[in-house]
Amino acid sequence: MKEEPMKRRVDTASRVIMASPQTIYQAFINREALISWLPPKGMSGHVDAFDPRQGGTYRITLTYEMDNGHSGKTSDNTDVTQGRFLELVPNKRIVQSINFDSKDPLFSGEMIQKWVFEDASEGTKVTVICENVPEGIRKEDHDIGLKSTLENLAVFTE
Repeated sequence: MKEEPMKRRVDTASRVIMASPQTIYQAFINREALISWLPPKGMSGHVDAFDPRQGGTYRITLTYEMDNGHSGKTSDNTDVTQGRFLELVPNKRIVQSINFDSKDPLFSGEMIQKWVFEDASEGTKVTVICENVPEGIRKEDHDIGLKSTLENLAVFTE
């Protein structure tokens, strides 16, 4: 009997942000800007490597605050991600390949993360689509994290 391939989940979130697509795009490709808004509530971050061009790679370490109660994917309180920019379309879209640095197979595999910027009458509709989400990431936690990151992006750019 042939095994069915494991179906991985797709998580998505969106928000209208009162800023131009250009301003939002710049918040993604500037190293200092990115790390100031990317970590969800309860986390802080550090950019270890960053090459924002198609095919360029990055490495980001997110650290859970001590009273958070979550355990990290890489260590007790950290999530380290290795990423690669698959597509950079200025002011329109960013597509990334993301891998978590984890020994736990529940967090293994490549997750594709797409950020789409669409003109809206009030500003820019920003949508994040995460494909092939590792099964170790609980949907409820991911939804909260994506929403928090979008809120941070809005505060940073508005």
